[in-house]
Amino acid sequence: MPSPFVSYLRVYEPLRAFEGPAGAAVRAGLARGAVRPDRMGRRERELCLRATVRGRLLPGDLGAADAPVDVLVLGGEGGEPYVCPLDTRPRAAAAVLGFLAEEDPLLRAAALVVPEASARRRAERAVAELGEAAAHVVTAGWTVPLPWFALVDPEERQVKLGAQRRIWWRLPIEKALSRAAHAERVVRGALGDGGAAEVLAETRGWLGRFDRNSIVELDYGGLVELLDDATIEADDSASRVQRALRLLRAGDTDGAAENYAALREFWGAVAARRQEG
Repeated sequence: MPSPFVSYLRVYEPLRAFEGPAGAAVRAGLARGAVRPDRMGRRERELCLRATVRGRLLPGDLGAADAPVDVLVLGGEGGEPYVCPLDTRPRAAAAVLGFLAEEDPLLRAAALVVPEASARRRAERAVAELGEAAAHVVTAGWTVPLPWFALVDPEERQVKLGAQRRIWWRLPIEKALSRAAHAERVVRGALGDGGAAEVLAETRGWLGRFDRNSIVELDYGGLVELLDDATIEADDSASRVQRALRLLRAGDTDGAAENYAALREFWGAVAARRQEG
């Protein structure tokens, strides 16, 4: 079965950020062994499906042993590791709340394994389990949000083909924050509030909640399974977003619009794959 067709923006914090009782579950996850990034989507889907099959709303409804905190890890060989908790339970709960807010009542009734009022209460409690912390992972289905590409250097893209296909970027969080702020100013100044400017502001606010020595990772996730090798080689999404920002800064909104039109066409074709099969 393929990975979920989801892209990821992740934050890996230094291990010292998980000191004390609040970080115990994260350190336990590290001791059990990290999840491979290319296996993350399958792992989370497995936990959620297992909960549904057993008549539960969320992973971990029966306690921590039912859905222990999984982690991704960078480094650690001779130095401090950087750890990204998957926060699967609260993120799944946030998805349930979004589903309840957006979908038709008949679909909600058909999909839920518990009454809607109970689902809402339980999901709200699960989201609240994060406390003052922020989830270390945000996702997007069937696409990569174009504002995310404003955070990365096109030349630093990493590509792995073969059995463990991946496309990703990594960068220091301070650099990601600076680029998000710059891109937001450019977009807001040229196009006004809303749209991309709002996404950049939300992303900057989210990144600002983590340790300033953290690492940010943009990962195509399961979307790589929708792209053949030639398409991957030709994909210039990050370059086009950077070019559009330069054009907006120079006052060339028509040129920027052409770049965004090409990007919408590319990612629209990827999203259209959901209609296949």
